[in-house]
Amino acid sequence: MTILITGATGTVGSALVHRLASQRVSFNALTRDPSKARFPSGVTAVGGDMLDVESMRKALTGVRTLFLLNAVSPQELTEAVLTLNLAREAGIRRVVYLSVFNAESFTNVPHLTAQYAVERMLAQLGIPVTILRPNCFMQNDASFFKDALLGPGLSPFPIGDKGVSMVDVRDIADVAAGVIVQGDGESQSRPSEIIHLVGPEALAGPRIAAIWSEVLNKTVTYTGHDTAPFEARLAHHAPGWMAMDLRLMLDRFGTDGMAASASDVNKMTALLGRKPRTYAEFAVETIASWNAQ
Repeated sequence: MTILITGATGTVGSALVHRLASQRVSFNALTRDPSKARFPSGVTAVGGDMLDVESMRKALTGVRTLFLLNAVSPQELTEAVLTLNLAREAGIRRVVYLSVFNAESFTNVPHLTAQYAVERMLAQLGIPVTILRPNCFMQNDASFFKDALLGPGLSPFPIGDKGVSMVDVRDIADVAAGVIVQGDGESQSRPSEIIHLVGPEALAGPRIAAIWSEVLNKTVTYTGHDTAPFEARLAHHAPGWMAMDLRLMLDRFGTDGMAASASDVNKMTALLGRKPRTYAEFAVETIASWNAQ
């Protein structure tokens, strides 16, 4: 029996793969083409596509613990539901599912609604499950806004002023690795649970710009709360459905925020054995990595 990690090449999945590999955990990593996989030593690449039923049947054979992460896409819900049905047929003993913070309440946002539908299925599946609900990733800012930050000094992510408890992807990977290893190694299944993965501070747009101003030693300006220009810009580089999906999420950031509770932060601290990384720490490390390139 073993562990299967899906979404192994994405932002969270790759961080998780490296974290587990560093702990010398034996596991399989799902990829569409194992011949092209570049995983750390000791990781077994297995072929599979969540819309290819037979490939997933084969990938799930002999698996004890499934880490389910599938990318935001129009078929996200179908992929997850098919995979979970196949997991039950294969005799999976535990599922760890990467959902999203506020999945149950942001019902007009397509990818959050899809992930909450998966949560509802998991509640009826009859398999112990840990649902991880991460907040917005800090690393998204480094991935998408590097040129704006380093060039004209703009922070163009319109997250509003209600507060979003952004989380470092490395902290997500650390908690996920702990949950996976502990649950897989126990003789009896852990009880089902939901864990909110959050940063220590509820951040507003102007606060993020101020952090970058300090780290870069220049003025960085927050471009404002209006989400329509963000959608228009994104639509030039991504499908229209994705641009609208993310704009709808940002609209809810503006009206509701995505702030963690004190108990969420305390739980995160207990699971990590340390305080979650702050956005300022992330920004300092990001600049150092950019300077080293």
